[in-house]
Amino acid sequence: MAQKEFCQVCRQKHDCRKVYRQLGSAEGPPVTAKVVLAFLLPLVVFIACLGGAERMLAGIINEGPVLTAVSVLLALLVTFACIVMIKKIRKSSGHSGSFIRSV
Repeated sequence: MAQKEFCQVCRQKHDCRKVYRQLGSAEGPPVTAKVVLAFLLPLVVFIACLGGAERMLAGIINEGPVLTAVSVLLALLVTFACIVMIKKIRKSSGHSGSFIRSV
């Protein structure tokens, strides 16, 4: 309720309505695949690698903190390699890859 009252006394309320109307009717390309590729895939790769590394290295490394540190490092390296491969694949296929730059 306070928001409506604030807008009623605002000098720019007509400009805001016009901007929100334009934003609401804006059409753009679907971004679901880009979001999954940029954010969800590296996260899933990291979690899977972390779990796999813990299992594989459990018989080799007996100390808990060392096992965890090595597993995290290995999972980070694999995730970084995955991100680099995704960038190269997208660049070679003609996509700019700009949405992955922040990852």
